[in-house]
Amino acid sequence: MASFKYTGRNANGSQVKDSIDAANVDIAAEKLFKKGITPISIIAAKTGGNAASIDVFELLNNGRVSLEELIVFCRQMYALMRSGVPILRAINGMVESANSISLKKALTDIGKQLEGGYTFSSALNGHPKIFDHLFVSLVHVGENTGQLDQAFLKLTTYLERELDTRKRIKAALRYPSMVLIAIAAAMVILNIFVIPTFANMFTRLGAELPFATRFIIASSNLFINYWHYMLLGIFVVLIMIRKSLKTKKGRYQWDRRKIKIPIIGSIIERSILARFSHSFAIVLKAGVPMTTGLTLVAEAVDNSYMQEKISAMRQGIESGESLLRSAVASALFTPLVLQMVAVGEETGRVDELLTEVGDYYEREVDYDLATLTARIEPLLLVVVAAMVLVLALGIFTPMWDMASAMQG
Repeated sequence: MASFKYTGRNANGSQVKDSIDAANVDIAAEKLFKKGITPISIIAAKTGGNAASIDVFELLNNGRVSLEELIVFCRQMYALMRSGVPILRAINGMVESANSISLKKALTDIGKQLEGGYTFSSALNGHPKIFDHLFVSLVHVGENTGQLDQAFLKLTTYLERELDTRKRIKAALRYPSMVLIAIAAAMVILNIFVIPTFANMFTRLGAELPFATRFIIASSNLFINYWHYMLLGIFVVLIMIRKSLKTKKGRYQWDRRKIKIPIIGSIIERSILARFSHSFAIVLKAGVPMTTGLTLVAEAVDNSYMQEKISAMRQGIESGESLLRSAVASALFTPLVLQMVAVGEETGRVDELLTEVGDYYEREVDYDLATLTARIEPLLLVVVAAMVLVLALGIFTPMWDMASAMQG
């Protein structure tokens, strides 16, 4: 929201000067007319003086809010709406209790927009980094049907499930990540401190070195002499990957490939499908039309490849096909899930069956996460064994050869 300084006349004809926050000049003028003020001039206020008040944490988070804080917000809004507290009063109260500066600023702006006559969903829509399309749409349906408390209850359930899934994935990947970090640290220490010591000893003895020894000495020399170029190369590659992911094509290719990664790809895919199923069930229960719901859910899955598949389902339904035929054409779902969708469509309980589908995928994800460490451990053991084998052959073989020569 920008700030504008205005000069105008009130209903009594007296001149008034003040400032007002609005998205643009037209909206600022509209707000002034609603207040009974006829604007004479509206000028954008200079914002240079506020540069020093930028919060470092807000800058690092890019204006976003954590899932935990959104869950607390939804819980509190549900309690307030259920108690009959007016929306404006509830939002103004939430400003005081919000911990995140980004959320505090957003709620302050939302409160001002509500005072200006905007609907709650329209005010939320002005902060897409915090409240996504699915969030805003459920609030919009809730305020139009008089069930805003139920909308926040659904959002609380959805966000809690999303947070729980993320935590389980992080917990399952913690052990493999620590092992890989330890392996990388060991490689650095060996290349800098251990291998050069043995290389100097072998050079002084002037013995013929086997291939494995020459290989590890060459890798150590490469690491010691060209480490700055290696770091620069890694940095350049990371920058290129980051830039590629910001493009539509690059993001699509990554989203498509990451669900085909061995071992963890199927977990990512099923987690996305669980989110899709639960989100679709929520919007259908809220009374959102199926085609509109698919559009909202496609934006909620956060995977451009899956978004394309879901958008194709929406186009199929718009052209007159059933949900089942569109789901079959998308090739996203297993035959078991398709049977559940078919029964839901026949009985008119699509939302209930989609909830069951989401629970089914979550159980699959739970099982895969529980066995993930067990499946990754053999690969990690192979990597460690290969390192030990190369080091043993490279360091101990020439020592054994020299010991044998001395004995002979």
